[in-house]
Amino acid sequence: MAEVALEITNLHAWYGESHILHGVNLSVNKGQVVTLLGRNGAGRTTTLRAIMGLTGSRKGSIKVHGVETIDLPTHRIAHLGLGYCPEERGIFASLTTEENLRLPPLLKNPRGKPMSEAQIYAMFPNLAERKTSPGTRLSGGEQQMLAVARILRIGADILLLDEISEGLAPVIVQALARMIIALKAEGFTIVMVEQNFRFAAPLADHFVVIEHGEVVESFPAAELAAKQSKLDELLSV
Repeated sequence: MAEVALEITNLHAWYGESHILHGVNLSVNKGQVVTLLGRNGAGRTTTLRAIMGLTGSRKGSIKVHGVETIDLPTHRIAHLGLGYCPEERGIFASLTTEENLRLPPLLKNPRGKPMSEAQIYAMFPNLAERKTSPGTRLSGGEQQMLAVARILRIGADILLLDEISEGLAPVIVQALARMIIALKAEGFTIVMVEQNFRFAAPLADHFVVIEHGEVVESFPAAELAAKQSKLDELLSV
């Protein structure tokens, strides 16, 4: 029986008075890569933010490794093993690569093992070369690598990745794909929001389509070919 790392049941979320998520249901097994698909504004990013407790009010259930988190503050949710990499990356411009990497405190997560700086630099050679460069001097791809590396260093074992391939050169996108394959082999659980279907398709074990704040399709990668025409219909602009 597969171990469930993240289980969301009937999740509703609001920003102020705006009701964004309308009963999202999602289950992610340990070691799975799950990709959230949907049009812009469908509620994919809000789902990641709601998992972390970064929206306004939330109702429903969000269990991380079996622990109910719907009423927990963000810092306590993170310590259960969640690492969130937002689309805007959040790199501190005045700090060096090394300082950015060392800034967040380690999680009190018994399931996760913080990656050493040596392991991180082996996975991201570009960052090793730019250790002493301030955040403003890093390319978009290097900033993205640093944003992901930062959550690996803190000891997260469930990674929430929001549009990590957006706007990046193909060579960087390929490096990020290799990273996800390597992390999956190490047993990390990954939930990705991705607009770049060509990037996400070969990596995912399961696909979830969100529309108007609800899950409208959920299927394993083995059914992708059979679902392609339906996906085209759901994701067309």
